[in-house]
Amino acid sequence: MFAAFLLALREGLEAALVIGILLGALEKFQLQSLKRSVWLGVAAAAGGSLVVGWGLNALGMELEGQAEAAFEGVMMLLAAGLLTWMILWLHRQGAAIRRELEHDVRVETQRRGAWGLFLVAFTAVGREGIELAIFLLAARFAAGALPTWGGALLGLALAAFVGWVIFTTTYRLNLKRFFQLSNVLLLLFAAGLVAHGVHEFNEIGWIPAVVDPLWDIGHLLPESTFIGQVLTALFGYNANPSLTEVIAYLMYVASIGILVLPKPSWRVART
Repeated sequence: MFAAFLLALREGLEAALVIGILLGALEKFQLQSLKRSVWLGVAAAAGGSLVVGWGLNALGMELEGQAEAAFEGVMMLLAAGLLTWMILWLHRQGAAIRRELEHDVRVETQRRGAWGLFLVAFTAVGREGIELAIFLLAARFAAGALPTWGGALLGLALAAFVGWVIFTTTYRLNLKRFFQLSNVLLLLFAAGLVAHGVHEFNEIGWIPAVVDPLWDIGHLLPESTFIGQVLTALFGYNANPSLTEVIAYLMYVASIGILVLPKPSWRVART
């Protein structure tokens, strides 16, 4: 549930910031009459994301046996790939988001008017929504449907409230710190998705396990306990993983973490 909550909060807050920047740009350029186009684009993007999520969920529920395991493995690796892209993109381009969106508003309103602004809102929010649909589907495989959807709804509700607070009061959320913290948690969550995907491929023979299990601590911390379920859903915990699962997890954390995690203060000072 917490994994779904964090994902929905992260994506929902990004969408809320996008909407706020678009509306703020219209105020800045004195184009308040086009705000309706923004909200229509947001509504269309939300509806499209729900359709994509429903379709992927229905497809996964209809598969059985090896086909189901293959589908789950592919979706988990796809979600991990999207998370990785999002983390890296925000790490490098986050500071330029406002400038890029305001530029898009200026260009599209001059070129296509209300329709162009609708497309900007639809594209920006729709990307977040489709990504979230894929993330939640992968989370559902690990944690179950009810905790996933419950956590997602709570995350979206909080994201909407925080977005409203940011753009209607003088309060300002420290977005840099928020994204740094969420990057660490999402990095570990994505690593867990990679390990879960490799586990599914181990089961159907697409990736050899090599050593299975590498260890077994199920008697110390069973996956069926509350803590075990939380660690499984959030960080990809497996009481008896294969060698390739462990290698995939560690390689992902090492390779992506070195790019996005905050550098030690002595390294920053020397640089």
